[in-house]
Amino acid sequence: MTSTDIKAAFFDIDGTLTSFVTHIVPESTIEALRQLRSKGVKLFICSGRAPSVMSVVLDTIPVKFDGIVGLNGQYCVDDNGFLDKRPLADADVAVILDWLDAHPSVVSDFCESDYVYFNHSNEILDGTWRSLGKTAPKVYFDDPRERTRTHETFQISPYIDERTEAELVALCPNVRGVRWHPDFVDLIAGDGGKAQGIERFLNHYGWDRSQTISFGDGGNDVDMLEYTGIGVAMGNATEEPKRVADYVTDDVDHDGIMNALRHFGIL
Repeated sequence: MTSTDIKAAFFDIDGTLTSFVTHIVPESTIEALRQLRSKGVKLFICSGRAPSVMSVVLDTIPVKFDGIVGLNGQYCVDDNGFLDKRPLADADVAVILDWLDAHPSVVSDFCESDYVYFNHSNEILDGTWRSLGKTAPKVYFDDPRERTRTHETFQISPYIDERTEAELVALCPNVRGVRWHPDFVDLIAGDGGKAQGIERFLNHYGWDRSQTISFGDGGNDVDMLEYTGIGVAMGNATEEPKRVADYVTDDVDHDGIMNALRHFGIL
């Protein structure tokens, strides 16, 4: 694989661009992004975050991204007028809301394209936000029963374990769960995911998946790493993305992105 083969690079945010230890984007990663852009490689964010809560990280990176695969592939957008959005079906939202009503202690966030809010708070949520440090977006609270009637909901993320996740997903007509943090699961459309979001951009630009590279560290990155021509798991990744990746690089705090790009001869 050479630098002329790669047309697009897709980057997860948390644990990939940013460190869970320092909560910043390393200088080596910023330099790698600069060099990729100078070679004509298109740069894309590919994250479970909603576009509206990415700025807390993206504003610290002095490099422009060409587009966003947000909400685990459910909201794809660029600055040139491209937009492809896939909200949760009303029937699935209704099932999840009924389940949350029956389990009032469970905290959950609800993601629209430009607004993310929680139903309420608890100690688990507080702890998770502390662990994100300066990369944690501002927390808002709202009534999901009211907002989901009039606003498209792309992702719902209850703070539940994997066993409870399986029980809830089984109740929904068309929902799958993906995780990048042990405290909660991102519930998206059953036919959704980061790979599907990437595919929409490839169709838009006329690229082949063999011309892409992706970087990730969590369970919600697995389909992305399998789909792109080169899938790179960070050294700090969980076991599942490491297992499917074409290459496991160093961790985010030890120049993982730059070292992988050099390993493949892209930089």
